[in-house]
Amino acid sequence: MSTPAPRITHLVGGAPWTGVAERTSPVYNPASGEVTGQLDLASAATVDEVVKIAHDASREWGQASLTRRAQVLFAFRELLNARKEEIAALITAEHGKVLSDALGEVTRGLEVVEFACGIPHLLKGGFSENVSTRVDVYSMRQALGVVAVISPFNFPAMVPMWFVPIAVACGNAVVIKPSEKDPSAVNAVAQLWKEAGLPDGVVNVVHGDKEAVDRLLEHPDVKAVSFVGSTPIARYVYEKGTASGKRVQALGGAKNHMVVLPDADLDLAADAAVNAGFGSAGERCMAISALVAVEPVADDLVARIRERMATLRTGDGTRGCDMGPLVTGAHRDKVVGYVEAGVESGATLVVDGREGDVDGDDAGFWLRPTLFDHVTPDMSIYTDEIFGPVLSVVRVPSYDAALELVNANPYGNGTAIFTNDGGAARRYQNEVEVGMVGVNVPIPVPMAYYSFGGWKSSLFGDSHAHGTEGVHFFTRGKVVTSRWLDPSHGGLNLGFPTHD
Repeated sequence: MSTPAPRITHLVGGAPWTGVAERTSPVYNPASGEVTGQLDLASAATVDEVVKIAHDASREWGQASLTRRAQVLFAFRELLNARKEEIAALITAEHGKVLSDALGEVTRGLEVVEFACGIPHLLKGGFSENVSTRVDVYSMRQALGVVAVISPFNFPAMVPMWFVPIAVACGNAVVIKPSEKDPSAVNAVAQLWKEAGLPDGVVNVVHGDKEAVDRLLEHPDVKAVSFVGSTPIARYVYEKGTASGKRVQALGGAKNHMVVLPDADLDLAADAAVNAGFGSAGERCMAISALVAVEPVADDLVARIRERMATLRTGDGTRGCDMGPLVTGAHRDKVVGYVEAGVESGATLVVDGREGDVDGDDAGFWLRPTLFDHVTPDMSIYTDEIFGPVLSVVRVPSYDAALELVNANPYGNGTAIFTNDGGAARRYQNEVEVGMVGVNVPIPVPMAYYSFGGWKSSLFGDSHAHGTEGVHFFTRGKVVTSRWLDPSHGGLNLGFPTHD
């Protein structure tokens, strides 16, 4: 008789939820195909329960001093840093990415926590004296109340930390709705907030599917929503959230191009293409999925990439492999479908990820790194965000043709150019219609004190994640104009200074 998979449930008011879920969803280990947990899925009524607790907690926390908030942030930073290996292990167990990649994810999330520790400086307002006779004007930024964070499966720890530390530091209460595919890392991080001294109810986790998401988007006490996911869902979240009067930042999908000019260091470019194309099994919104080779370098570059791909080891993320499985069997099958479509459309399949050995259980959700050459812009492997380890090489005759190709794409998340020509790099960063640009850097994710986000169909809303834009998103500006009577009555006078 098999042992039932452990229950994974919501974290509400600093404690596990004690209710009974009407629906559950299985959680898998992608490296073995084994069901490792049964996740409670929230009903609309459960979301209402969580939001009420968060709303009550936000009233006190919004009035907490900046000193107290900063103390909690610093304590949380120390706890997360001390336990980052534990969090990384949870990510690998449910997402599948290799341990080193999972640890890097937590470390990048820590950068946002460290940025949020400076909240006393970040929330400073302005002051203008005597704008009129004895009239002063000053500004302040105040918390919104309850905010929701809806995060994807590919970065179960880092993406929530793009938003939650800043939202909390600004005085808000947060309801996190993580992906159903890998929920345990979010629960573990949320528990650290309690250990850091954050009052119960300020950070809550509610698990669920579309029913939970729709209720968060409709609930009148949720004032803002931060989302990361595919472009169709980002558009839906933005339209439904704003229709309910909410502030929304919805980061969508991507088709990130890496342009390689003829003067580039091709060894550096080949290394970057492999790292950025196949890291985390290509399940990154900043992954390079389209390599634009400006002739005559394509043959040489493809050969170097192929050589490097032959050295990659795919397998269980706990075994020191280079690349792990895809997150679910259904997603693996979808990506395999794109490989088949690429072959049928006439692209040259240079390396077939459907073939070869893996260091893992046969029941795992495997697809090895895959490389296509002679891809054209009308093929689905170019037009669609595949979100898997599939790299497509598009050949173009010139810099102008490369720029035209990138700018014609409906996505505008990230891009990179590889060149030793400073003038070409400067021209590209000015002319390309993309939100994040790398020069000889394949994945240009900015540091936490800058903001993350794309253009066009990669972003719905006006605010990017973290940085100063994040602080502004989670606060409202208020301006006060004041006049006070001049106290002209008498009093003690011990001499100097004199008064007319």
